[in-house]
Amino acid sequence: MQEAEPAAGVLYLVGTPIGNLGDLSPRARQVLAGVSAIACEDTRRSGLLLHQLGLRQADGSPRLISFHQHNQNSRIPELLAQLAAGQALAVISDAGLPGISDPGEELVAAVRAAGHEVICVPGPSAVTTALVSSGLPTGRFCFEGFLPARPRQRRARLSDLAGEARTLVLFEAPHRLVDLLEDVLELLGDRPLRVARELTKRHEEQVGPKVSAALEHFRRVPPQGECTLVLGGAPTVAPPCWDPTQLRAELGRLLEQGLSRREAARHLAEHSGHSRRELYALLHEDAGDAEDNLGQRPE
Repeated sequence: MQEAEPAAGVLYLVGTPIGNLGDLSPRARQVLAGVSAIACEDTRRSGLLLHQLGLRQADGSPRLISFHQHNQNSRIPELLAQLAAGQALAVISDAGLPGISDPGEELVAAVRAAGHEVICVPGPSAVTTALVSSGLPTGRFCFEGFLPARPRQRRARLSDLAGEARTLVLFEAPHRLVDLLEDVLELLGDRPLRVARELTKRHEEQVGPKVSAALEHFRRVPPQGECTLVLGGAPTVAPPCWDPTQLRAELGRLLEQGLSRREAARHLAEHSGHSRRELYALLHEDAGDAEDNLGQRPE
């Protein structure tokens, strides 16, 4: 028989709605109503959410504790002490699952290290919601969250991701979205893309189907609210199409120019897509055939 929740001395990570309030699970409601305190990014915003969910009663309502990137180092010891005293605590973000691109990751690690139990009460997540509704491959994906805000660092990160074959999921603030799309188009090409915003709300929007189309749209209609981008991975590189005759001819031309066998193999590998080892073996094979021919005597 499952124990009643919330249990003493347990930290609960509770997923909250990303738009539609009806997405809060009955279990999440029970935990939030019963814990001693709730750590949250913005006490005013979370207080409004709990009020809308009917969880802010005049008496006995859970206490809200501010917990964000600027105070988490001082807050973590306080929360650990409360868990050690047998209190049940919950962590929520402004929307979705806590610990994804918001405070929570370091707290979970500290709570685990201190020997306390951590339980996740799953709920809505912009990452998976945008991904599965995008129409892009979902079998393998890579979540990158928010890229650096500064243009030079953002472009460097995109360059690092240029060869990533998995579907990419990114977050971006509305005032940087157009700049990001311009960089993606220049550095990664016009790949399949869906930009999702207002997920699960009445005016949910998913803009695509490619980077260029999304860029054109948001240049005309400035985005509002944080956006989730689902971007197609790097296209599959076509296999080498040079046949052995072409390879031998090009290798011979490079040797005539004065390159060594090793240099010729390396040079052609960079331009043909064939491996250097394969080309070097081809050179040795031709050299062996030539030696055999020289050793033959006419009858």
